[in-house]
Amino acid sequence: MSDGARLLRKAQAKLSDPAAAAALRVRPDPADPRLTRQVEGVDETGQPILTSVVTERPLTLYLNSQEIVTMMTIGDHPDYLAVGYLLNQNMLLPDDRVTAIDVDEELGVVVVRTKRATNYETKLKKKTRTSGCAQGTAFGDLMEKFETVRLDSAAVLKTSWIYALSRRINAIPSLYLEAGAIHGCVLCEEDRPLLYMEDVGRHNAVDKIAGYMFLEGIPSQGKSFYTTGRLTSEMVIKTVQMGIPILISRSGFTAWGVELARQANLTLIGRAKGRRFVALAGVERLIYDADPRGVEDEDRRHGRKGEEG
Repeated sequence: MSDGARLLRKAQAKLSDPAAAAALRVRPDPADPRLTRQVEGVDETGQPILTSVVTERPLTLYLNSQEIVTMMTIGDHPDYLAVGYLLNQNMLLPDDRVTAIDVDEELGVVVVRTKRATNYETKLKKKTRTSGCAQGTAFGDLMEKFETVRLDSAAVLKTSWIYALSRRINAIPSLYLEAGAIHGCVLCEEDRPLLYMEDVGRHNAVDKIAGYMFLEGIPSQGKSFYTTGRLTSEMVIKTVQMGIPILISRSGFTAWGVELARQANLTLIGRAKGRRFVALAGVERLIYDADPRGVEDEDRRHGRKGEEG
C-alpha cells in the first residue's frame, strides 16, 4: 500500500469516531425545537405524512443606533451572524472594539454596539443585490477591501484532507439531514472541521463563522473554508476578506467567482463529492498525496442533490 493510501485510510478511519463531531467548537443542533417544525402533508401516493421543515424568521440588525438590514435566518447564533455580516460588509473594522451585543428574540432585533462612533448612511444608499439565496445583499463597494488582502502563499491543501473533510462533514448530524432546504459552511484546519454553521442562505452561514472568529479571536492562518453552496463571487469575496486562502465546495462555480479567486490567489475547489473534485484557481497549493481510486463514492443519503441553489 502506498504512503498516500495509508494516509487516506487513516483519515477515513477517524470518521466513525463519535469524538470527531464532538470536537467541533460549534455544530448544528437538529434537535433544537426552534430551528425546525413538523408539518402535515401528503406524499406522491396521496398518503398523509409528517415532515420536518426548517424555520425562517426576520432578524433586523442595528449598528449602534443605525438600522442596517433585515435578514431572513433560522435564528440561531444571532450575535455571530450580526458581527460577521458587519465585518464582511466592511462596516465593522478589524480593530474595532465591540462593547455589547443585545439580542431581543421576541422582536427579532440584534444591536451591535462599538466603541467607535459609526455612520453608514452613504454606504447604505449604495446597495447591490448579490447572487446569494434568500436575497443576500452587500452594501457599498464590494471590492473596497478585497484588493488589499494578501492570502498566505505558503498554505497547502493535501488531497487526502479534501476527501476526509467531505466524508467527515457528511457524517455530522445536521439540519440538512433532518429537514433539507439549508446551506452549511465549515471552518477547517487540515482534515479537521472546527466550526459548522447552517442557515437558509449560505451568506448567513459564512457570516456566522466570520463573527465567531472575530469575537473568539480565532486566526485565519492554517485554515480552509468548506461550503455546500455554489462558488459565487460573494462566497469568494467573503472568504478572501476573512483571510482564508482555501475555499472548497460540494457545488459548482460561477465565472466571476473563478475570476476573483484567481485575482486574489485563492485556492478554489468545487464539485468535491466522493473521489472527485475540480480545482480552478490556486492549484499550486495542492499536494496529491492520496489515490482517488481508493476513495468510496458518497451514498444517496449524503448526496445533497439540491445544494446547487
